[in-house]
Amino acid sequence: MSNVGDVTDVTFETEVLKSPIPVLVDFWAPWCGPCRAVAPVVDEIANEYKGRLKVLKLNTDENPKTAQSYRISGIPSLMVFKNGQPVEQVVGAVPKSTLSSAVEKHV
Repeated sequence: MSNVGDVTDVTFETEVLKSPIPVLVDFWAPWCGPCRAVAPVVDEIANEYKGRLKVLKLNTDENPKTAQSYRISGIPSLMVFKNGQPVEQVVGAVPKSTLSSAVEKHV
């Protein structure tokens, strides 16, 4: 079972900005090859940090408002939010070590 949830423009404030724990948001789209390539890495991070990090995916095609408000220009774009603020961003299909080190600083 995946520990990765979905977030939308409507639920973003509640799920991400008001979360009591840090949140990793995967900004992605179904047509994006690198997004699909990084998905297993995002799943592994979600499992490893379960309870300490919330991991959510935001489909940028269906939720353009949130993607625009955080100036997401390239996907996949993985952003760590803490206390309602973006604190880290990784763009592209990165290796797990890169994503882990970005997350580790904030959990």
